[in-house]
Amino acid sequence: MNDIRRTILWVIFGFSLVMLWDQWQVHNGRSPTFLPSTKPAVTAQAPTPASGASAPGASAVGVPAAAGGTAAMAPTASATSVPAERVQIETDVFKAAIDPQGGTLAKLELLQYMQETSHGGLMPMVRRLLNMPALPVVEEPVVLMDDGPANRYLAQTGLLNPAGGGAMFPNHLSLMATKPGPYRLADGQDTLEVSFESQPAGGLKYVKTYVFKRGDYAIHVRHQVVNVGDQPRDPQLYLQLLRHGVEAHGSMLGTSTFTGPAAYTEEKKFHKIAFADIAKGKAEIPPASETGWVAMVQHYFAAAWLVEPTHSAGLKREFRVQGPDALGPNLYAVAMVANLPTVAPGATQTVDTVLFAGPEEEKKLEALAPGLDLVKDYGIFAIISKPLYWLLDQLHKLLGNWGWSIVALVVLLKAAFFWLNAKAYGSMAKMKAINPRIMEMRERLKDKPQEMQQEMMRIYREEKVNPLGGCFPIVIQIPVFIALYWVLLSSVEMRHAPWILWIRDLSAPDPWFILPLVMTGTTLLQTWLNPTPPDPMQAKLMWIMPLAFSVMFFFFPAGLVLYWITNNILSIAQQYVINRRLGVTK
Repeated sequence: MNDIRRTILWVIFGFSLVMLWDQWQVHNGRSPTFLPSTKPAVTAQAPTPASGASAPGASAVGVPAAAGGTAAMAPTASATSVPAERVQIETDVFKAAIDPQGGTLAKLELLQYMQETSHGGLMPMVRRLLNMPALPVVEEPVVLMDDGPANRYLAQTGLLNPAGGGAMFPNHLSLMATKPGPYRLADGQDTLEVSFESQPAGGLKYVKTYVFKRGDYAIHVRHQVVNVGDQPRDPQLYLQLLRHGVEAHGSMLGTSTFTGPAAYTEEKKFHKIAFADIAKGKAEIPPASETGWVAMVQHYFAAAWLVEPTHSAGLKREFRVQGPDALGPNLYAVAMVANLPTVAPGATQTVDTVLFAGPEEEKKLEALAPGLDLVKDYGIFAIISKPLYWLLDQLHKLLGNWGWSIVALVVLLKAAFFWLNAKAYGSMAKMKAINPRIMEMRERLKDKPQEMQQEMMRIYREEKVNPLGGCFPIVIQIPVFIALYWVLLSSVEMRHAPWILWIRDLSAPDPWFILPLVMTGTTLLQTWLNPTPPDPMQAKLMWIMPLAFSVMFFFFPAGLVLYWITNNILSIAQQYVINRRLGVTK
């Protein structure tokens, strides 16, 4: 009976590894091997507006939410616009392009983060042996936002006239003027301000000022609404993120990080909004609130519109989304619409906001706004992953290297479960000691299965052996293993983080496959130390399954393989000591 249960546990463990490996393939842009997605691939298409319609992405959130929670984000202007030269901004962390049409952030590069690059491996060695020239390594910054037709991603703002049918206020389609530069953050300079001012429309003038700060991914944006007419106005301010809908496809277990819109309010808390739900008109959005923010989330990076705390009180805001039906093929938008106080003639209303656009670093996100750290997607394992990341971060502060921090984390986890593992390994050692008696009994009673089962249970009682005791280490390690997988998958700190020598990226597979080979060896050694099942078929399976699972580790991130090697080595040492103590030897 215990052999069957152990086999079931191995199958569960193996299935979990298959799921993780399959999704790591997806994460790296390959097709799923074991679980091909039944969902058709999302193809980025160039927007092709219908005749007489406004340009895709030109809509603003302005009409009350339609049925199903999807907003019909509206007032639109002519698709034709006056060509104008973009303002090129450069700081120590950003290279940005701001379009004078609406003062829209049309392109944003993160200068401190490079695109995925190869860190060596077998191919460079082969090219050297064949006397072939090395391929050039081109490192380019990560492009978070862009206005290309296939990968459109913009941050837009503007004013709405809630009365409807009246004059249109300045919005992200309005041409805005800016003062001459400088537009580059100079050495010794900590802030850079760039202002855009619209012509009056509907009696209002809109002034938008971007404030970039050194070393800061939070761009402060000041909105000034000036009433230049002779009548009071009641405008709304919208803060919108528009993005293409290309995302990684997950399996039935959903082990890919989330890509898409998200919203947060104190009442509803953090809430993801799937692209598919928006397209179907079934998106669930938070009700109007005086708190909250909206974001676009993707792997490692995010963009979010926040309202400065000094302006949050009493500023009621609505949350709206829009999909391809209104914006064009494969385009989605999420927006926050704030009702501004009445602006009297000659008066100015100012609202300070923050546009965060950068890496998903938990500590910095927590400091910006409540719940913003939740854009870092840990999936369903957040309850384990968040404490693991916190502990890993504390170790990194002490050791200064993420690889050694992973090793130290395993040591602490093994120490925490020391006594439970000791009992489990002790049970396995006893099982190994009585294994000859079990084998002899099975051979003697092979034609009497009922009597064999009774005799086996009698031996277990006499020897005080728990046949399930050896399964506890596997059961304990599975959730921790998967939770750490999420930490390594989601944490931008692991991206391109080196360990030693040839390991220059803990989030990528070992380019020389050395760690997977070591991991395979330690796994086989650990299997050798375990008691051999009496059933010959199960005994073969006990060797084949760990070997097969080890092969998948050749494609796992190096940090995860390092975790498993360290865990194996400590487990082998503990199991060997217990075997010697109980007089069990091979």
